[in-house]
Amino acid sequence: MADKLKIGVDYYPEHWDKSLWKNDVRLMKEAGVNIVRMAEFAWSRLEPSEGVYSFGWLDEVISLFEEAGIEVFLCTPTSTPPQWLFEKYPEVIQSDRNKNRIPTGIRGHRCLNSPVYRKLAEKIIIKMVERYKDKKCVTGYQIDNELEANHCFCPVCEEKFRKWVISKYGTTDKLNKAYGNNVWSGEFSSFSQVKPPYGGHQQWLNPSHTLDFCRFASDSTADYVEFQYNLVKSIDKNALVTTNCWLCENMPDFYKLFQKLDFVSYDNYPALKLPEDKETLYSHSFHLDLMRGIKKKNFWIMEQLSGATGGWAPMAQTPRPGMLRGYAMQAVAHGADAVLHFRWRSAISGAEMFWHGIIDHSNVPGRRFEEFKQLCADIAKYSSIAGSQAKNSIALLYSSEHEYALKLQPQTEGMYYFGQLKSLHDAFSSIGLGVDIISEKEDLSAYKIIAAPTLFITNHEVAESLYKAARNGAAVIITNRTGVKDEYNKCVMQQLPSVYSELAGIHVAEYDPAGSGKLKLDIINKEWKQRYNKQYNPSPYCTQWCDLLECISAAPLAVYGGEFYKGIAAVTHNKYGKGNVYYIGTVMDRQSYISLAKVIAGEAGMQYIDKLPPGIEITQRYSTDGSKKWQFIFNNTTSRKEIFINGKNMEIEAFGMEIVEIEM
Repeated sequence: MADKLKIGVDYYPEHWDKSLWKNDVRLMKEAGVNIVRMAEFAWSRLEPSEGVYSFGWLDEVISLFEEAGIEVFLCTPTSTPPQWLFEKYPEVIQSDRNKNRIPTGIRGHRCLNSPVYRKLAEKIIIKMVERYKDKKCVTGYQIDNELEANHCFCPVCEEKFRKWVISKYGTTDKLNKAYGNNVWSGEFSSFSQVKPPYGGHQQWLNPSHTLDFCRFASDSTADYVEFQYNLVKSIDKNALVTTNCWLCENMPDFYKLFQKLDFVSYDNYPALKLPEDKETLYSHSFHLDLMRGIKKKNFWIMEQLSGATGGWAPMAQTPRPGMLRGYAMQAVAHGADAVLHFRWRSAISGAEMFWHGIIDHSNVPGRRFEEFKQLCADIAKYSSIAGSQAKNSIALLYSSEHEYALKLQPQTEGMYYFGQLKSLHDAFSSIGLGVDIISEKEDLSAYKIIAAPTLFITNHEVAESLYKAARNGAAVIITNRTGVKDEYNKCVMQQLPSVYSELAGIHVAEYDPAGSGKLKLDIINKEWKQRYNKQYNPSPYCTQWCDLLECISAAPLAVYGGEFYKGIAAVTHNKYGKGNVYYIGTVMDRQSYISLAKVIAGEAGMQYIDKLPPGIEITQRYSTDGSKKWQFIFNNTTSRKEIFINGKNMEIEAFGMEIVEIEM
């Protein structure tokens, strides 16, 4: 169990004249900082030429933090190889889909599979960890920085992908059958013909082939992380080891990426300008719950919003009063035991000079610094929360498999995998219920409600797990675009939702990829209709996708209100075993999801808050011995809100957080 909550900053001493260091450390200590992260981009300063090392400057600044009693978390600097390395070893540079080496000069432009690169990375990592293994203030290492799946098309990756395919399928006959290579004369007669999906127009290529390359790219990154983890631990077995992630373009499989690591770390940049459209979901509570669910334990924030963001895009507005403090506490509420702000001071050079830190270019501490100081005081006040855990009865299932496949073959305009997940997460969050976002392969026995949206790629073990959960009394929610593909990304030759048809008690007779237009949705279930809040949306509607449902054993809860399928079931309920199964065949407006969540929660015997003001988020963390819990009430809006909770009225300012300690 963590002994205290950690609050700190990302610091780049190599960017600043050393005359600033002492005062920076003094000011951090005065503010209440108890941890700093350093060195993720400092390879060229640590090894200015091959085999020539310069750690003296880092020794000096670490000593300053040690004297101040501030913990130091270092990073392996492998995200930014020096220019001498690219010049001398150009084969380590990533190749694009056309086999061209990509331009260098920014960061991350190295192939994670390159044996030459790994050998050079190993040397700098060994030097760093051996140097600081006995420094008590240095407690651990972040591996690299914001790793994406290794979408590299160099000769090394071509050969490794070929070996990955051979290992998976064994024979070309099995491979051809799995991929459906009888289409367009795609059959392989030899494994020598297997190559990465080169060239543009990726959506013209065989989706089975491109999905496997996505899997390989993810596995390559997980293997790279394991390589660094084993290296660090072989030198300093007591060091904590993690890596930081974000929801990037080419996301790796997070469950594999963090499998060996001590904890998950995330880079958290919530919305600076809140949308006026009430249908737009902006809360990062979804991201935070996703991070907590990767290892089903608490996590760290390695980069937290500190100021206006910008650089390669126009600057966003500056954080409004309360945002910096509120968003950090929101992370704590969802399971963060450490929050480090990016960054201490805004850079004065480089691509990120307008991605603002706590202190502006002027180097004069201002409003955001004062708010950060107050946040540090809050963290110190509630330090006993450290190590307490979130425990929820609702699970939301996630898999990178579906995300990869749906990116490769988008189903209709405006429809995204994460959109379906966020809508269901928001629905239960909006009635005061916590949600665990977990791998679809996790044990589900502890959950009363299991939302499993868009199970696009069929995994039969997952299907059996959901059948079992329903038989045992859980409420199960499945949605459109479920059961569409087999494990090889080929369409199944069954009525949808294929393997889930018996569970849902329906067949999809036909579907309409409706796109971005809106279609009236008629809620015919009396309880659901009563709970629909017309104050926020006058009437229910659906959009993007319409499954035309034929009820076998299920009963319709809502029907379409227009088009040639007017009156046909859109949302259904089926009794299965001791449980209830809900099928959502379309994409609904926000209030439809929220009001349906009330029906489902009520049927599951869960207490919820019927009239929780929009934007109010309620989460719980429980002590490990079960003797107490902390209730976090966060106002994630731009205006003061009133709420009746725990038998009393409460007013919470914009982006304010109230924490209630409750003895169990």
